[in-house]
Amino acid sequence: MKRDKVRTAIIGCGKVGHLHAAALKTLPASELVAVCESNVERGKAFGEKYGVKAYASVDELVAAKVADMVTVATPHPIHAEAAIKALRGGLHVLVEKPLASSLEDCDAMLAASRAGGVMLGMICQRRFFEPCQRIRKAIDDGKLGKPVLGTVTMLGWRDAAYYKSDPWRGTWKGEGGGVLVNQAPHQLDLLLWYMGEIEEMFGYWANLNHPMIEVEDTAMTVIRFKSGALGNIVVSNSQNPALYGKVTVHGSNGASVGVQTDGGAMFIAGMSNITEPPLNDLWTVPGEENLLAQWRQEDTAHFNSINAVEYYHRLQIDDFLHSILDNRPPLITGEQGRRTVELFTGIYRTTRDGRAIRFPLAPEKGRNDFDGRCAKQPAAGEQKPKAVSGKKR
Repeated sequence: MKRDKVRTAIIGCGKVGHLHAAALKTLPASELVAVCESNVERGKAFGEKYGVKAYASVDELVAAKVADMVTVATPHPIHAEAAIKALRGGLHVLVEKPLASSLEDCDAMLAASRAGGVMLGMICQRRFFEPCQRIRKAIDDGKLGKPVLGTVTMLGWRDAAYYKSDPWRGTWKGEGGGVLVNQAPHQLDLLLWYMGEIEEMFGYWANLNHPMIEVEDTAMTVIRFKSGALGNIVVSNSQNPALYGKVTVHGSNGASVGVQTDGGAMFIAGMSNITEPPLNDLWTVPGEENLLAQWRQEDTAHFNSINAVEYYHRLQIDDFLHSILDNRPPLITGEQGRRTVELFTGIYRTTRDGRAIRFPLAPEKGRNDFDGRCAKQPAAGEQKPKAVSGKKR
C-alpha cells in the first residue's frame, strides 16, 4: 500500500529551522518526528516547542532510524557534512540554499545521494512565486520565441547589525561568501531556470563599503549561455536604502517578461517579514500586454491573504515530500542546486584569474584560496596578477 506520510526531521535549530518546522508540523504529507542540533540546550528547547525528540548529532539521528527525510538548515559551509551523513544513512535530504559553499562539497553530496539511492534537493522557494511560475510557463509555451537575453539586478543593504546577528555572518569560514552566496542565489537560480546552461562568463566581485566583513558585498558578470543567449548579473549589499531584486528575460520575437521577486526592506529569514508582494514588472508578450494590471491585483491580494515567509517554504517542502511518495524528481534537484554554486564559483574564479572562463567547472585541486575567494584582490591602480591556474579551453 502506498504511504501517505513521510517521517521528517530538521537538522539545525536556528532561525530558518523554525520556518521548516512550521511547514513540517502542519503539512498533511509530513510527520515531524525529530530535530537535530549540536547546541544541546537550543535543540532541547526547539524539540519541546514542536513536541518532538531532539538529537545532539546527525549520527545519533541516523542511528535512531526514526526519519525518512531531513531538511538541513545549518550555516552554508556545513551543509555538506550534515547532508552526506544523512544521505549515507538512507535519508532523503532537502537543503536550504545554497546547496553548499563549494563545488567539492556539492559533488560529494551528489555522490552520496546516488550511492544511497535517495533524493537530494535544494530549497529555493522563489521558484514557487506565481509571477516566477508565469515566466517559466511563457517560455515553455514559446511566447518569447527563444530566450536571448537574461538579466539579474539585486540591489540591497546589509548593515553592521545584520552581520552581528550571527557570528558566522560576513566571514569566509562561517558563511562561504557574501552577497553571491547568501542573498543572490534565489535570483541566480531563476536566471538559470529560465536561460539554461552557461558556456562562458567574465566578472568581478568586490567589497565596496563593508570594511567590517571579509566577504564580498558586490559582484557583477557577463554570461554567454550554451544556447547562444547572453546574460548580465549585478548584485550588491551596498545600496541603502534597500531597493529590489529583479529577473528579466527578453525573447527572440522581441517580447520581454520580468519579475520583481523582492522589494522594500531586505528580507532576513527568521528575523523579518516580506514587505512587498512579488510581481511581474514587465510583460510585452503579444496580446498579453494589458494583463499586468490584472496580475498585479491578483498577486497582491493573494500575498495579503497569506504569511508569505512560511507559505512558499511550505509549497516547496510539500513538493519534496510528494516527490518521495510518488518516486519522482523534486522541482529543484541537487544537480540544479549545484549549478547555482557553479555560477557564483565562476565569478570568484574569473575575478582571481582576470579572464573569461568556460563551463562546466570542476572542483580545483591543489589550491588553498577557496575557489578564488581568498585570493588577494588588487588595490585601486594596482595591476592584476596573471592567471596561475588552467588554460582557456
